[in-house]
Amino acid sequence: MFDYTKLSAELESLKSKTNNPNIWENPKAKIFFQEIKLLEARIDDFKRIKQSLKDLEEFYKLAIDEKDEEALNSLINDSKKILNDSNNIRYLNLMNNEADSNSAFLEIHAGAGGTESQDWAMMLQRMYIRWAEDKNLKVVLLQESKGEEAGIKSSTMKIIGSFTYGWLKKESGIHRLVRISPFDSNKRRHTSFASVWVYPEIDENIDISINEADIRIDTYRASGAGGQHVNKTDSAVRITHFPSNIVVQCQNDRSQHKNKSNAISMLKSRLYELEMQKRKEEENKINSEKKDIGWGNQIRSYILHPYKLIKDLRTNHESSNVNDVLDGNIDKFLEKSLTL
Repeated sequence: MFDYTKLSAELESLKSKTNNPNIWENPKAKIFFQEIKLLEARIDDFKRIKQSLKDLEEFYKLAIDEKDEEALNSLINDSKKILNDSNNIRYLNLMNNEADSNSAFLEIHAGAGGTESQDWAMMLQRMYIRWAEDKNLKVVLLQESKGEEAGIKSSTMKIIGSFTYGWLKKESGIHRLVRISPFDSNKRRHTSFASVWVYPEIDENIDISINEADIRIDTYRASGAGGQHVNKTDSAVRITHFPSNIVVQCQNDRSQHKNKSNAISMLKSRLYELEMQKRKEEENKINSEKKDIGWGNQIRSYILHPYKLIKDLRTNHESSNVNDVLDGNIDKFLEKSLTL
């Protein structure tokens, strides 16, 4: 719930800290200014909506007094725009955890089922890329393992933009597809599973330390198209974190140094997410779901046969426009999940 008085008090408190002429000697100075920027944006949004509603009310009274039907129709359109703007701000205000405003890593793994599940994993990858592109967000593919015949076994990508993690964090879980298989000559119906896991990019606001004695760094030759473009150096990097058994890898860049930097960033994100799970006392449940990409653990079903329906099993939100959703229009599902 938006509390204007509380946010204003927080803003004034932060500004008083930054008024110190020696502010940059404080290691948290950058964090203070980032928090000020976010608070000012939220307060400005509130003031803008409040003023827009006041203006709308005054114009409505004038239109009624003058019996101006054209003006009334115009005000209806204006009210829809204000409602849409207000809803967007409402969802941003629901993203109030420390990492919600950050960019995100999104990891996809095909479940059991070979080509079927691998093709489904690639369909999910395409869905999230389309969603990001529609929001003018930058997508960087960090790691991808192709399937033998089609699709992908796994994929890790970084989606860069403000509040990307906040929007996508509830997408973590098992996604189930039911369809007539394009790979089955008998045209039978198949059920496929893939897992999606979302982690925030860790910045200066969040302190995650990694003991070098706790990790092993392996380098290997990144897979490529072959021929003159084949990678002839061991530029790909895999990092194993022993205490958590987390393994991350990056091969998108020809520079081993850049791949290592990205892999370290991914590891910090995974460790942060693991800590959040512990705080919520859901770690055992999450780990169990990761081990069993199958029945009973899905968060959303995508049914393409015998009828068309996509349904979120947590919020009960559903859509029969399956092509639109698979093309990246998942905003309604994301919005509903934020209210959980």
